[in-house]
Amino acid sequence: MSYLVLARKYRPKNFSEMVGQSHVVQALSNALGTQRLHHAYLFTGTRGVGKTTVSRILAKSLNCTGPDGTGDITATPCGVCEACTDIDSGRFVDYTELDAASNRGVDEIAQLLEQAVYKPVVGRFKVFMIDEVHMLTNTAFNAMLKTLEEPPAYLKFVLATTDPQKVPATVLSRCLQFNLRPMAPETILEHLVQVLAAEGVAAEPQALRLLARAARGSMRDALSLTDQAIAFGSGALVEAGVRQMLGSVDRSYVYQLLDALARGDGKSIVEMSEVLRLNGLSAASTLEEMTSVLQRMAVLQAVPGIGASDDASDPDVSETARLAQLLPADETQLLYSLCLHGRGELGLAPDEYAALTMVLLRLLPFKRATGAAESRGAVEPSKKPQTEPRPAAPVPVSPPQTVASAPPYYYTPPVVRVVAEPAPAPTSRALLPTPPAASASLSAEVEFVESAISPAPEPQAPSLQTPTISNASVSAEKTTPLQATPLGDDWAALVQGLVGAELIAALVRELALQSELQSQADGVWTLRVERQSLNHAGACDKLLQAIQSLHALPDAAAAPALTRLMVEVGAVTDTPARRNTAAQTERQRQAEEVIENDPFVQDMVRQWGARVVPGSIRPLVPTLAPTSTSVSAKPI
Repeated sequence: MSYLVLARKYRPKNFSEMVGQSHVVQALSNALGTQRLHHAYLFTGTRGVGKTTVSRILAKSLNCTGPDGTGDITATPCGVCEACTDIDSGRFVDYTELDAASNRGVDEIAQLLEQAVYKPVVGRFKVFMIDEVHMLTNTAFNAMLKTLEEPPAYLKFVLATTDPQKVPATVLSRCLQFNLRPMAPETILEHLVQVLAAEGVAAEPQALRLLARAARGSMRDALSLTDQAIAFGSGALVEAGVRQMLGSVDRSYVYQLLDALARGDGKSIVEMSEVLRLNGLSAASTLEEMTSVLQRMAVLQAVPGIGASDDASDPDVSETARLAQLLPADETQLLYSLCLHGRGELGLAPDEYAALTMVLLRLLPFKRATGAAESRGAVEPSKKPQTEPRPAAPVPVSPPQTVASAPPYYYTPPVVRVVAEPAPAPTSRALLPTPPAASASLSAEVEFVESAISPAPEPQAPSLQTPTISNASVSAEKTTPLQATPLGDDWAALVQGLVGAELIAALVRELALQSELQSQADGVWTLRVERQSLNHAGACDKLLQAIQSLHALPDAAAAPALTRLMVEVGAVTDTPARRNTAAQTERQRQAEEVIENDPFVQDMVRQWGARVVPGSIRPLVPTLAPTSTSVSAKPI
């Protein structure tokens, strides 16, 4: 006896055996139960989702006579009567299947429609099933329109297509349309387990997961791949063999690449790309697997508890959750976009592995903190030279223990480029002293460029000690004055340590910066924030873990016990972000004062009528030692 492939052997015989198409099964079952039957049905969907299967079950439901021969139209065909067995075996005279891909002309449709005038021979209904109906020619479609619109009461049309957009609107309007959806990998996996259990074939769970993902929503493809895997593995499904058969990339490589990207380790990325080249693994498959993992990571980062119900035996679940904690959410989104668009670049490059390496390295210039420092050759934060403390500012901010008291600051004036107007008569503005009010309202003709005296890093890269804060928080801090508190000193120092140790980032860092410590009692710390959007359960849990990790360090200072972190919404007056803003405002004031009081600038204003461009003065980053406040100028 010849072998029957799994896709045919386990084809559903009734609606209860259908997998993954409950919306179609429910509609057809209710229609059959109430006998509200349409004369034409159109089933659409990708390959292998059950279009032909549904049409055969529908034909059996319409013609089933039951085991005793007295049955009527039913949603549960018996499967043993003559009509059911003949339809399953393909010899029922009143059920006609036409392949429109090979019979697409008007002559073939005309021959089919000639049979419509005759009543059923043995069945209750004649059923014409036209598969891949979109392949018919326009004349063939036109030839069947009249019969399709008003067929005899005993005739039912069932159309199936993978491309409904090519079916004329005149045909679509005459049919009830049902869209069969691609099946989820979990649904395919569950069905494969049942099939292999019935076949008595041993299979590793991870091998079945690979087959379920490779099927891409098609149950027929999944069963066909399972047939191939059984033959490849000599009657057993092993993960290594299935992975080799599919040519898919082991996700351990993907996890190593993502781990290296999270650490900003360019060397490991290049080495791993070379390993993929030596093993002959597909670069496109690598990016595809990375995209799948990054999508799952993004979901876990956006909704932390979403994966709690996943299969604990799946090693991908725990590894994905670990990487979701390691890689910031914004970098996850960026890397997902890079991998998604990078697949289109593989064919443009002379070497697909070189293109893969470039796609992965493209993230490193966007890395913050240590990642950006490594890619640009900057000094690591832990190796930055220590500088002398800055003088106390008149703003009421506590000294070194607060976030606002950033590393020592010394101002180096920028180079001044003077825009000179034609010199007026000697009698006008001749060395007249500039009143203080005029000095405070200087505007718009002197352009300041970056200082050549003391080079500074790029202004776009935020410092770890003074993280950037949102415009909304800055505007709120301008309206509410800073009121320093003892608990605020301790909280600002703690946040400074968390940021310096890189234990918090993104939303967690924003929560720490925008919150005010209200109380520390019985291991419960209470924070207050102004915006409800910051009161996020996942961010609170991560902040609690970061504080406990910082307290566990050997050189950590003694701090009150912390077992629970509570966040409430209300008005705040002392937050690390407000202290940062106060310190930044004071640095800006000092910089503007240095420029306005500089003798050279005042001389340019008096003699040349120069004006300072508003907003062009920016304080420089801290330098190793105090520098002179001289300003060099070059007339244009």
